[in-house]
Amino acid sequence: MTTRVGVIGATGAVGQRLIQLLDPHPDFEIAALTASPASAGKDYSEAAKWRVDTPIPEDVADITVVETDPEEVPDDVDLVFSSLPSSVGAEVEPTFVEDGYVVSSNSSNGRMDDDIPLTIPEVNPDHLGLIEVQRDERGWDGALIKNPNCSTITFVPTIAALDEFGVERVHVATLQAVSGAGYSGVTSMEIIDNAIPHIGGEAEKMETESRKLLGAFDGAEVSLHDADVSASCNRIPTIDGHLENVWADLSEDPTVEEVADAMRDLPSVDLHSSPDQLIEVFEDPMRPQPRMDRMLGDGMSVAAGGIEATPHGVQYNCLAHNTIRGAAGASVLNGELLLEEGYI
Repeated sequence: MTTRVGVIGATGAVGQRLIQLLDPHPDFEIAALTASPASAGKDYSEAAKWRVDTPIPEDVADITVVETDPEEVPDDVDLVFSSLPSSVGAEVEPTFVEDGYVVSSNSSNGRMDDDIPLTIPEVNPDHLGLIEVQRDERGWDGALIKNPNCSTITFVPTIAALDEFGVERVHVATLQAVSGAGYSGVTSMEIIDNAIPHIGGEAEKMETESRKLLGAFDGAEVSLHDADVSASCNRIPTIDGHLENVWADLSEDPTVEEVADAMRDLPSVDLHSSPDQLIEVFEDPMRPQPRMDRMLGDGMSVAAGGIEATPHGVQYNCLAHNTIRGAAGASVLNGELLLEEGYI
């Protein structure tokens, strides 16, 4: 029996990716799509300027879009995927949770709230226990869970793999694709033949979200990981796939081979959208590359390569598909975790 789901913010870039991933999903059935009042009342095919690299699903094209209001979503929808802008999400998502919906959200609002799980299922599935804290403290009937920022989710699994060697400090420099800014986020005149050495708010998200994801949950709260994390974020003219250069200072002194093995051995989880190999490690120093490697594991794997020893630890490169693993796919995976753990 499939779980009926809704997508709020369904016409945007991440909303379209969500629909692409959910339409053939064995556990989920799309039953509601919401968007702005300007789109409400239209068939989805008319409301959405479809830009995903596969055709719009036939059984979704004729669904009538409704306004983003819990009163407009059928009562038999159990799970809602949110791809709303954070300013809208901060206002709207709690109204859905108060109405009893479970919300798996890609929006950045609330990610660092003490009682909201920020989760990568292969890294910190136990943090889902914060839902009980959330319900007790807020009186919510539903639940709200977040996936991290697309740049954060790229490097955190590799750091989780290195934590056995005692991660003390991390610096990461990103080379981020233009799709991360949305369809209207970066103009062609800005980015062609160029690189933009600042993405507003991005470094702060990477520096804080990573420590929460890697932190310890004691049943009541998450203690942030004590590593120092610093980030610098750059936009480059690739379409999809965030490439990141990482320097990790470690308390131990592993060999390059031990680091590569630790990354390869980081376990995946038995969920539909999780790849068999979470981190794929290349020995070729020319890999990973966005165009060649962003679709590893159907876009849900993290690729790593160029591992070298430094005086204080290691440096390496990593890559993930920013709108699949880094956004829509991460929300779907969290939805699968919620279903597996009995929250739906």
